[in-house]
Amino acid sequence: MLIGSPVLADPEALYQENCASCHGENRLGGTGPALIPETLKRMRGPKVANVITEGRTATQMPAFAEDMTADQITELAAWLKTPLDELPAWGEEQINASREMNPDYVQVDAPVWSSDPMNITLAVETGDHHVSVLDGDTFDVLDRFPTPFAVHGGPKFDPKGRFVFIMSRDGWVQKYDIYALKEVGRVRAGLNSRNIAMSADGKWLAVANYLPNTLTILSTEDLTVATVREVKGKDGTPSRVSAVYQAPPRESFVLALKDVPEIWEIFYGKNPPQFGFAHDWRTEGLAHTDIPFPLRKITTPDYLDDFFFDQTYEYVMGASRSGEGGQVIDLVIGQKVADLDLPGMPHLGSGITWKYGDTTVMATPHLKDGTISVIDMKTWETVKRIETMGPGFFMRSHENSRYVWADVFFGPNRDKMHVIDKETLEIIKTLAPVPGATVAHVEFTKDGKYALVSVWEDDGEVLVYDAETLEIVKRLSMRKPSGKYNVWNKITFSEGTSH
Repeated sequence: MLIGSPVLADPEALYQENCASCHGENRLGGTGPALIPETLKRMRGPKVANVITEGRTATQMPAFAEDMTADQITELAAWLKTPLDELPAWGEEQINASREMNPDYVQVDAPVWSSDPMNITLAVETGDHHVSVLDGDTFDVLDRFPTPFAVHGGPKFDPKGRFVFIMSRDGWVQKYDIYALKEVGRVRAGLNSRNIAMSADGKWLAVANYLPNTLTILSTEDLTVATVREVKGKDGTPSRVSAVYQAPPRESFVLALKDVPEIWEIFYGKNPPQFGFAHDWRTEGLAHTDIPFPLRKITTPDYLDDFFFDQTYEYVMGASRSGEGGQVIDLVIGQKVADLDLPGMPHLGSGITWKYGDTTVMATPHLKDGTISVIDMKTWETVKRIETMGPGFFMRSHENSRYVWADVFFGPNRDKMHVIDKETLEIIKTLAPVPGATVAHVEFTKDGKYALVSVWEDDGEVLVYDAETLEIVKRLSMRKPSGKYNVWNKITFSEGTSH
Protein backbone atom coordinates (compact mmCIF):
# COMPACT_ATOMS: atom_id res chain seq x y z
CA MET A 1 0.00 0.00 0.00
CA LEU A 2 1.37 3.43 -0.95
CA ILE A 3 1.41 6.43 1.34
CA GLY A 4 -0.25 9.58 0.11
CA SER A 5 2.63 12.06 0.17
CA PRO A 6 6.30 12.11 1.15
CA VAL A 7 5.89 14.27 4.24
CA LEU A 8 7.08 13.50 7.73
CA ALA A 9 4.57 11.36 9.55
CA ASP A 10 4.09 9.61 12.82
CA PRO A 11 6.04 6.31 12.48
CA GLU A 12 3.16 4.35 13.99
CA ALA A 13 0.87 5.73 11.28
CA LEU A 14 3.46 4.83 8.65
CA TYR A 15 3.56 1.32 10.03
CA GLN A 16 -0.21 0.85 10.03
CA GLU A 17 -0.50 2.10 6.45
CA ASN A 18 2.45 0.25 4.94
CA CYS A 19 3.41 -2.68 7.15
CA ALA A 20 0.49 -3.91 9.26
CA SER A 21 -1.15 -5.97 6.52
CA CYS A 22 1.86 -8.32 6.47
CA HIS A 23 3.47 -7.89 9.89
CA GLY A 24 0.31 -7.56 12.00
CA GLU A 25 -1.34 -4.55 13.58
CA ASN A 26 0.55 -5.20 16.83
CA ARG A 27 3.95 -5.83 15.12
CA LEU A 28 3.86 -9.46 16.19
CA GLY A 29 3.86 -10.91 12.71
CA GLY A 30 1.51 -12.29 10.11
CA THR A 31 2.67 -13.38 6.68
CA GLY A 32 5.82 -11.41 7.56
CA PRO A 33 7.94 -11.76 10.70
CA ALA A 34 7.43 -9.97 14.01
CA LEU A 35 8.96 -6.47 14.02
CA ILE A 36 9.96 -6.12 17.66
CA PRO A 37 13.41 -5.59 19.24
CA GLU A 38 13.72 -9.23 20.28
CA THR A 39 13.40 -10.35 16.65
CA LEU A 40 15.28 -7.47 15.05
CA LYS A 41 18.43 -7.90 17.15
CA ARG A 42 19.93 -9.82 14.25
CA MET A 43 19.61 -6.72 12.06
CA ARG A 44 21.97 -4.30 13.77
CA GLY A 45 22.85 -0.75 12.72
CA PRO A 46 21.17 0.63 9.60
CA LYS A 47 20.07 -2.75 8.26
CA VAL A 48 16.39 -2.33 9.21
CA ALA A 49 16.26 0.94 7.29
CA ASN A 50 18.03 -0.70 4.35
CA VAL A 51 15.45 -3.49 4.18
CA ILE A 52 12.59 -0.97 4.24
CA THR A 53 14.30 1.05 1.52
CA GLU A 54 15.43 -1.78 -0.76
CA GLY A 55 13.13 -4.67 0.14
CA ARG A 56 14.29 -8.28 0.24
CA THR A 57 14.93 -10.29 -2.88
CA ALA A 58 13.14 -13.63 -3.21
CA THR A 59 10.60 -12.64 -0.53
CA GLN A 60 7.31 -10.78 -0.38
CA MET A 61 9.03 -7.75 1.20
CA PRO A 62 8.81 -4.85 -1.31
CA ALA A 63 11.04 -1.77 -1.54
CA PHE A 64 9.60 1.47 -0.16
CA ALA A 65 12.24 3.87 -1.48
CA GLU A 66 9.71 5.50 -3.80
CA ASP A 67 6.91 5.58 -1.25
CA MET A 68 8.65 7.06 1.79
CA THR A 69 11.30 9.71 2.26
CA ALA A 70 14.65 8.82 3.79
CA ASP A 71 13.64 10.63 6.98
CA GLN A 72 10.37 8.70 7.20
CA ILE A 73 12.21 5.41 6.76
CA THR A 74 14.71 6.39 9.45
CA GLU A 75 11.90 7.26 11.86
CA LEU A 76 10.03 4.05 11.10
CA ALA A 77 13.15 1.89 11.54
CA ALA A 78 13.90 3.52 14.90
CA TRP A 79 10.32 3.05 16.08
CA LEU A 80 10.38 -0.65 15.18
CA LYS A 81 13.30 -1.09 17.58
CA THR A 82 11.29 0.18 20.55
CA PRO A 83 9.61 -2.34 22.88
CA LEU A 84 5.88 -2.95 22.71
CA ASP A 85 3.84 -1.14 25.34
CA GLU A 86 2.04 -4.35 26.18
CA LEU A 87 2.42 -7.96 25.14
CA PRO A 88 -0.76 -9.79 24.19
CA ALA A 89 -1.68 -13.10 25.74
CA TRP A 90 -0.07 -16.01 23.92
CA GLY A 91 -1.25 -19.19 25.54
CA GLU A 92 -2.86 -22.45 24.45
CA GLU A 93 -5.83 -20.78 22.75
CA GLN A 94 -3.74 -18.37 20.69
CA ILE A 95 -1.16 -21.02 19.78
CA ASN A 96 -3.75 -23.52 18.58
CA ALA A 97 -5.52 -20.75 16.63
CA SER A 98 -2.27 -20.02 14.75
CA ARG A 99 -1.91 -23.62 13.59
CA GLU A 100 -1.81 -24.01 9.80
CA MET A 101 -1.76 -27.52 8.32
CA ASN A 102 -0.84 -27.93 4.67
CA PRO A 103 -4.00 -29.04 2.76
CA ASP A 104 -1.82 -30.40 -0.06
CA TYR A 105 0.22 -32.70 2.17
CA VAL A 106 -0.31 -36.42 1.63
CA GLN A 107 1.71 -38.91 3.66
CA VAL A 108 3.72 -41.40 1.62
CA ASP A 109 4.66 -44.97 2.51
CA ALA A 110 8.29 -44.64 1.44
CA PRO A 111 10.68 -41.88 0.36
CA VAL A 112 9.94 -40.34 -3.04
CA TRP A 113 13.70 -40.41 -3.68
CA SER A 114 16.26 -43.25 -3.75
CA SER A 115 18.94 -41.81 -1.44
CA ASP A 116 20.05 -43.29 1.89
CA PRO A 117 17.43 -41.98 4.38
CA MET A 118 20.00 -41.97 7.17
CA ASN A 119 22.47 -39.87 5.18
CA ILE A 120 20.20 -36.94 4.38
CA THR A 121 21.63 -33.56 5.41
CA LEU A 122 19.66 -30.34 5.80
CA ALA A 123 21.40 -27.03 5.07
CA VAL A 124 19.78 -23.89 6.47
CA GLU A 125 20.09 -20.90 4.12
CA THR A 126 19.47 -17.70 6.05
CA GLY A 127 19.97 -15.39 3.07
CA ASP A 128 16.45 -16.01 1.79
CA HIS A 129 15.03 -18.25 4.55
CA HIS A 130 15.11 -21.66 2.89
CA VAL A 131 16.40 -25.14 3.70
CA SER A 132 18.09 -27.38 1.14
CA VAL A 133 17.69 -31.15 1.48
CA LEU A 134 20.93 -32.84 0.40
CA ASP A 135 21.72 -36.42 -0.57
CA GLY A 136 24.66 -37.19 1.69
CA ASP A 137 26.32 -39.44 -0.87
CA THR A 138 26.03 -37.38 -4.06
CA PHE A 139 25.26 -33.96 -2.49
CA ASP A 140 22.45 -33.48 -4.99
CA VAL A 141 19.71 -31.12 -3.79
CA LEU A 142 16.53 -33.18 -3.39
CA ASP A 143 14.39 -30.20 -2.39
CA ARG A 144 14.67 -26.56 -1.35
CA PHE A 145 11.76 -25.32 0.74
CA PRO A 146 10.89 -21.99 2.43
CA THR A 147 11.02 -21.65 6.21
CA PRO A 148 9.63 -19.07 8.63
CA PHE A 149 11.72 -15.92 9.08
CA ALA A 150 15.10 -16.26 10.80
CA VAL A 151 15.49 -19.93 11.70
CA HIS A 152 17.07 -20.12 15.15
CA GLY A 153 18.48 -23.14 16.95
CA GLY A 154 19.09 -26.44 15.26
CA PRO A 155 16.26 -28.33 13.53
CA LYS A 156 15.21 -31.49 15.37
CA PHE A 157 14.47 -34.86 13.75
CA ASP A 158 12.03 -37.43 15.04
CA PRO A 159 13.72 -40.67 16.22
CA LYS A 160 13.21 -42.37 12.83
CA GLY A 161 14.63 -39.45 10.89
CA ARG A 162 11.53 -38.99 8.76
CA PHE A 163 10.11 -35.70 10.07
CA VAL A 164 12.07 -32.59 10.91
CA PHE A 165 10.91 -29.66 13.03
CA ILE A 166 12.30 -26.18 12.41
CA MET A 167 11.83 -23.13 14.65
CA SER A 168 12.09 -19.43 13.82
CA ARG A 169 13.16 -16.59 16.06
CA ASP A 170 9.57 -15.33 16.22
CA GLY A 171 8.22 -18.61 17.51
CA TRP A 172 6.94 -20.45 14.44
CA VAL A 173 7.49 -24.21 14.43
CA GLN A 174 7.41 -25.90 11.04
CA LYS A 175 6.97 -29.65 10.50
CA TYR A 176 8.41 -31.07 7.28
CA ASP A 177 8.19 -34.63 5.90
CA ILE A 178 11.59 -35.55 4.44
CA TYR A 179 10.19 -38.69 2.79
CA ALA A 180 7.48 -36.77 0.93
CA LEU A 181 9.52 -33.55 0.53
CA LYS A 182 6.48 -31.60 1.74
CA GLU A 183 5.66 -29.26 4.60
CA VAL A 184 3.11 -30.84 6.94
CA GLY A 185 2.17 -27.66 8.78
CA ARG A 186 3.26 -24.98 11.20
CA VAL A 187 2.20 -23.35 14.45
CA ARG A 188 3.35 -20.31 16.41
CA ALA A 189 4.44 -21.62 19.81
CA GLY A 190 5.76 -18.30 21.14
CA LEU A 191 6.33 -14.68 20.19
CA ASN A 192 10.12 -14.79 20.55
CA SER A 193 11.72 -18.20 20.92
CA ARG A 194 15.18 -19.66 21.47
CA ASN A 195 15.29 -23.33 20.49
CA ILE A 196 13.40 -26.62 20.47
CA ALA A 197 13.96 -30.12 21.84
CA MET A 198 12.50 -33.47 20.75
CA SER A 199 11.44 -36.06 23.33
CA ALA A 200 13.22 -39.43 23.09
CA ASP A 201 9.96 -41.17 22.14
CA GLY A 202 9.27 -38.62 19.39
CA LYS A 203 5.86 -37.65 20.77
CA TRP A 204 6.60 -34.19 22.15
CA LEU A 205 8.40 -31.06 21.04
CA ALA A 206 9.39 -28.49 23.66
CA VAL A 207 9.79 -24.82 22.66
CA ALA A 208 11.84 -22.42 24.80
CA ASN A 209 10.36 -18.91 24.79
CA TYR A 210 11.69 -15.48 25.70
CA LEU A 211 8.29 -13.89 25.00
CA PRO A 212 6.16 -14.71 26.80
CA ASN A 213 8.06 -16.36 29.68
CA THR A 214 6.86 -19.87 28.90
CA LEU A 215 7.77 -23.35 27.78
CA THR A 216 5.38 -24.69 25.16
CA ILE A 217 5.10 -28.44 24.62
CA LEU A 218 3.52 -29.51 21.32
CA SER A 219 2.27 -32.84 20.06
CA THR A 220 4.56 -33.81 17.19
CA GLU A 221 1.69 -35.67 15.54
CA ASP A 222 -0.51 -32.66 14.75
CA LEU A 223 1.27 -29.62 16.29
CA THR A 224 -1.48 -29.06 18.85
CA VAL A 225 -0.62 -27.81 22.33
CA ALA A 226 0.01 -30.38 25.05
CA THR A 227 0.78 -27.75 27.69
CA VAL A 228 2.04 -24.21 28.12
CA ARG A 229 4.08 -23.87 31.30
CA GLU A 230 4.55 -20.39 32.75
CA VAL A 231 8.13 -19.98 33.92
CA LYS A 232 8.60 -18.46 37.36
CA GLY A 233 11.31 -19.24 39.89
CA LYS A 234 10.69 -20.61 43.35
CA ASP A 235 10.35 -17.04 44.63
CA GLY A 236 7.89 -16.08 41.89
CA THR A 237 10.38 -14.22 39.67
CA PRO A 238 9.44 -14.57 35.97
CA SER A 239 12.16 -15.84 33.67
CA ARG A 240 12.94 -16.19 30.01
CA VAL A 241 13.92 -19.69 28.89
CA SER A 242 17.43 -19.55 27.43
CA ALA A 243 17.30 -23.07 26.04
CA VAL A 244 15.62 -26.45 26.36
CA TYR A 245 17.34 -29.82 25.91
CA GLN A 246 16.23 -33.41 26.01
CA ALA A 247 17.73 -35.91 28.46
CA PRO A 248 16.75 -39.23 26.79
CA PRO A 249 17.48 -41.74 29.60
CA ARG A 250 15.65 -39.53 32.09
CA GLU A 251 12.60 -39.07 29.82
CA SER A 252 12.76 -35.38 30.53
CA PHE A 253 13.35 -31.91 29.15
CA VAL A 254 15.93 -29.78 30.95
CA LEU A 255 15.58 -25.99 30.87
CA ALA A 256 18.23 -23.29 31.12
CA LEU A 257 16.74 -20.12 32.62
CA LYS A 258 17.91 -16.58 31.92
CA ASP A 259 16.58 -14.68 34.92
CA VAL A 260 16.56 -17.03 37.92
CA PRO A 261 19.37 -19.23 39.34
CA GLU A 262 17.56 -22.50 38.76
CA ILE A 263 17.52 -25.51 36.44
CA TRP A 264 14.13 -26.95 35.56
CA GLU A 265 13.43 -30.54 34.62
CA ILE A 266 10.07 -31.48 33.09
CA PHE A 267 9.21 -35.16 32.71
CA TYR A 268 7.20 -36.64 29.85
CA GLY A 269 7.52 -40.40 30.46
CA LYS A 270 4.60 -42.60 31.50
CA ASN A 271 6.24 -43.69 34.75
CA PRO A 272 7.04 -41.43 37.70
CA PRO A 273 10.69 -40.35 37.84
CA GLN A 274 13.00 -43.10 39.11
CA PHE A 275 16.13 -41.08 39.78
CA GLY A 276 16.19 -40.64 43.55
CA PHE A 277 13.88 -37.63 43.90
CA ALA A 278 12.50 -38.53 47.33
CA HIS A 279 13.49 -35.13 48.68
CA ASP A 280 11.75 -33.40 45.77
CA TRP A 281 8.28 -34.94 45.92
CA ARG A 282 6.83 -31.69 47.22
CA THR A 283 7.74 -29.81 44.04
CA GLU A 284 5.22 -29.18 41.31
CA GLY A 285 3.59 -32.32 39.98
CA LEU A 286 6.00 -34.84 41.48
CA ALA A 287 3.67 -35.49 44.42
CA HIS A 288 0.85 -36.24 41.96
CA THR A 289 2.15 -38.46 39.21
CA ASP A 290 -1.15 -38.30 37.35
CA ILE A 291 -0.40 -34.65 36.51
CA PRO A 292 1.04 -34.43 32.96
CA PHE A 293 4.58 -33.16 32.61
CA PRO A 294 5.55 -32.94 36.30
CA LEU A 295 8.15 -30.28 37.05
CA ARG A 296 11.24 -30.26 39.24
CA LYS A 297 13.08 -27.01 40.13
CA ILE A 298 16.73 -27.18 41.14
CA THR A 299 18.37 -24.16 42.76
CA THR A 300 21.87 -23.38 41.43
CA PRO A 301 24.63 -21.18 42.92
CA ASP A 302 24.69 -18.98 39.80
CA TYR A 303 22.62 -18.17 36.71
CA LEU A 304 23.28 -20.85 34.08
CA ASP A 305 21.93 -20.15 30.62
CA ASP A 306 24.04 -22.57 28.57
CA PHE A 307 24.39 -26.33 29.15
CA PHE A 308 26.30 -29.43 28.19
CA PHE A 309 25.47 -32.96 29.41
CA ASP A 310 27.70 -35.91 30.14
CA GLN A 311 26.99 -39.20 28.35
CA THR A 312 24.75 -40.50 31.14
CA TYR A 313 22.72 -37.27 31.34
CA GLU A 314 23.20 -37.28 35.10
CA TYR A 315 25.54 -34.30 35.06
CA VAL A 316 24.92 -30.86 33.61
CA MET A 317 27.88 -28.61 32.82
CA GLY A 318 26.68 -25.02 33.01
CA ALA A 319 28.36 -21.77 32.00
CA SER A 320 28.15 -18.91 34.44
CA ARG A 321 26.72 -15.69 33.06
CA SER A 322 29.75 -13.73 34.27
CA GLY A 323 31.87 -15.66 31.81
CA GLU A 324 34.42 -16.39 34.52
CA GLY A 325 33.77 -20.09 34.97
CA GLY A 326 31.19 -22.83 35.20
CA GLN A 327 29.81 -25.52 37.41
CA VAL A 328 28.69 -29.12 37.31
CA ILE A 329 25.21 -29.95 38.64
CA ASP A 330 24.26 -33.52 39.54
CA LEU A 331 20.65 -33.88 38.41
CA VAL A 332 20.08 -36.90 40.66
CA ILE A 333 20.84 -35.13 43.92
CA GLY A 334 20.02 -31.66 42.59
CA GLN A 335 23.26 -30.04 43.75
CA LYS A 336 26.52 -28.63 42.44
CA VAL A 337 29.34 -31.18 42.61
CA ALA A 338 32.23 -29.39 40.90
CA ASP A 339 33.47 -26.07 39.56
CA LEU A 340 34.79 -25.67 36.03
CA ASP A 341 37.75 -23.52 35.06
CA LEU A 342 36.14 -21.89 32.02
CA PRO A 343 37.02 -18.22 31.55
CA GLY A 344 36.10 -16.35 28.38
CA MET A 345 32.39 -17.23 28.17
CA PRO A 346 32.37 -20.79 26.79
CA HIS A 347 29.71 -21.73 24.24
CA LEU A 348 28.75 -25.03 25.84
CA GLY A 349 25.81 -25.49 23.48
CA SER A 350 28.39 -26.21 20.76
CA GLY A 351 30.52 -28.51 22.90
CA ILE A 352 31.49 -31.98 21.66
CA THR A 353 33.06 -35.10 23.18
CA TRP A 354 35.49 -37.79 22.10
CA LYS A 355 37.53 -40.63 23.58
CA TYR A 356 40.92 -39.47 24.83
CA GLY A 357 43.15 -42.14 26.31
CA ASP A 358 41.25 -43.87 29.09
CA THR A 359 38.75 -41.06 29.52
CA THR A 360 36.29 -38.93 27.59
CA VAL A 361 36.91 -35.24 27.07
CA MET A 362 34.58 -32.40 26.23
CA ALA A 363 35.78 -29.42 24.22
CA THR A 364 34.07 -26.06 23.93
CA PRO A 365 34.87 -22.84 22.04
CA HIS A 366 34.80 -19.47 23.80
CA LEU A 367 32.81 -16.44 22.72
CA LYS A 368 35.12 -13.81 24.20
CA ASP A 369 38.64 -15.07 23.60
CA GLY A 370 40.61 -17.22 21.19
CA THR A 371 40.54 -20.38 23.25
CA ILE A 372 39.16 -23.90 23.13
CA SER A 373 38.91 -25.56 26.54
CA VAL A 374 39.31 -29.34 26.75
CA ILE A 375 37.89 -30.87 29.95
CA ASP A 376 38.20 -34.38 31.41
CA MET A 377 34.65 -35.66 31.94
CA LYS A 378 35.73 -37.85 34.86
CA THR A 379 37.66 -35.34 36.94
CA TRP A 380 36.15 -32.10 35.53
CA GLU A 381 39.70 -30.75 35.26
CA THR A 382 40.90 -28.76 32.27
CA VAL A 383 43.22 -30.96 30.20
CA LYS A 384 44.35 -28.19 27.88
CA ARG A 385 43.50 -24.74 26.55
CA ILE A 386 44.10 -24.62 22.81
CA GLU A 387 44.91 -21.12 21.56
CA THR A 388 43.06 -20.17 18.39
CA MET A 389 43.04 -17.20 16.01
CA GLY A 390 39.95 -15.73 17.65
CA PRO A 391 36.73 -16.42 19.54
CA GLY A 392 34.74 -19.29 18.04
CA PHE A 393 31.13 -20.40 17.88
CA PHE A 394 30.97 -23.96 16.53
CA MET A 395 32.93 -27.21 16.84
CA ARG A 396 32.35 -30.56 15.17
CA SER A 397 33.89 -34.00 14.81
CA HIS A 398 32.81 -37.58 14.08
CA GLU A 399 33.63 -40.88 15.73
CA ASN A 400 35.27 -42.07 12.47
CA SER A 401 37.45 -38.97 12.15
CA ARG A 402 40.74 -38.24 13.87
CA TYR A 403 40.13 -34.50 13.66
CA VAL A 404 38.08 -31.80 15.34
CA TRP A 405 37.03 -28.77 13.27
CA ALA A 406 36.64 -25.38 14.95
CA ASP A 407 35.77 -21.99 13.48
CA VAL A 408 36.89 -18.55 14.69
CA PHE A 409 33.56 -16.96 13.90
CA PHE A 410 34.19 -13.65 15.68
CA GLY A 411 36.92 -11.18 14.89
CA PRO A 412 39.20 -10.44 11.95
CA ASN A 413 40.14 -14.07 11.25
CA ARG A 414 36.62 -15.33 10.63
CA ASP A 415 37.74 -16.69 7.23
CA LYS A 416 39.83 -19.35 9.00
CA MET A 417 38.93 -22.86 10.15
CA HIS A 418 41.16 -24.84 12.53
CA VAL A 419 41.62 -28.60 12.25
CA ILE A 420 42.74 -30.18 15.54
CA ASP A 421 44.20 -33.64 16.15
CA LYS A 422 42.13 -35.50 18.78
CA GLU A 423 45.14 -37.32 20.24
CA THR A 424 47.73 -34.55 20.42
CA LEU A 425 45.23 -31.69 20.95
CA GLU A 426 47.30 -29.63 18.51
CA ILE A 427 46.09 -27.58 15.54
CA ILE A 428 47.48 -29.48 12.56
CA LYS A 429 46.11 -27.22 9.83
CA THR A 430 44.33 -23.89 9.46
CA LEU A 431 42.11 -23.65 6.38
CA ALA A 432 41.28 -20.41 4.58
CA PRO A 433 39.08 -21.55 1.68
CA VAL A 434 37.63 -18.14 0.71
CA PRO A 435 39.81 -15.23 1.86
CA GLY A 436 37.76 -12.53 3.57
CA ALA A 437 34.58 -14.63 3.77
CA THR A 438 33.22 -16.03 7.03
CA VAL A 439 33.55 -19.81 7.27
CA ALA A 440 31.72 -21.60 10.06
CA HIS A 441 29.77 -24.64 11.22
CA VAL A 442 30.92 -28.07 10.13
CA GLU A 443 28.77 -31.16 9.71
CA PHE A 444 29.86 -34.63 8.71
CA THR A 445 28.21 -37.21 6.52
CA LYS A 446 26.89 -40.38 8.15
CA ASP A 447 30.19 -42.26 7.75
CA GLY A 448 32.40 -39.31 8.63
CA LYS A 449 34.08 -39.39 5.21
CA TYR A 450 33.14 -35.83 4.27
CA ALA A 451 32.96 -32.58 6.23
CA LEU A 452 30.61 -29.80 5.09
CA VAL A 453 31.64 -26.20 5.84
CA SER A 454 29.49 -23.08 5.41
CA VAL A 455 30.77 -19.99 3.63
CA TRP A 456 28.47 -17.74 5.63
CA GLU A 457 27.88 -15.04 3.00
CA ASP A 458 24.83 -14.03 0.96
CA ASP A 459 26.44 -15.40 -2.18
CA GLY A 460 27.91 -18.24 -0.17
CA GLU A 461 28.63 -21.92 -0.54
CA VAL A 462 28.70 -25.18 1.30
CA LEU A 463 32.16 -26.62 0.82
CA VAL A 464 32.46 -30.41 0.84
CA TYR A 465 35.84 -31.52 2.20
CA ASP A 466 37.42 -34.94 2.18
CA ALA A 467 37.67 -35.32 5.97
CA GLU A 468 40.97 -37.23 5.73
CA THR A 469 42.93 -35.30 3.08
CA LEU A 470 41.33 -31.94 4.01
CA GLU A 471 40.86 -31.12 0.32
CA ILE A 472 37.70 -29.58 -1.18
CA VAL A 473 35.92 -32.09 -3.43
CA LYS A 474 32.71 -30.18 -4.19
CA ARG A 475 31.21 -26.68 -3.86
CA LEU A 476 27.46 -26.09 -3.49
CA SER A 477 26.23 -22.52 -4.11
CA MET A 478 23.82 -21.31 -1.40
CA ARG A 479 22.32 -18.12 0.04
CA LYS A 480 24.16 -17.43 3.30
CA PRO A 481 24.23 -21.04 4.55
CA SER A 482 24.52 -21.47 8.29
CA GLY A 483 23.92 -24.81 10.03
CA LYS A 484 23.92 -28.25 8.43
CA TYR A 485 22.27 -31.24 10.10
CA ASN A 486 22.81 -34.89 9.16
CA VAL A 487 19.95 -37.23 10.06
CA TRP A 488 22.13 -40.10 11.30
CA ASN A 489 24.49 -37.96 13.35
CA LYS A 490 21.61 -36.21 15.05
CA ILE A 491 19.30 -39.11 15.86
CA THR A 492 22.18 -41.33 17.09
CA PHE A 493 23.77 -38.52 19.14
CA SER A 494 27.12 -38.90 17.40
CA GLU A 495 29.95 -38.08 19.79
CA GLY A 496 31.19 -35.29 17.55
CA THR A 497 27.83 -33.55 17.33
CA SER A 498 26.36 -31.05 19.78
CA HIS A 499 22.98 -32.20 21.02
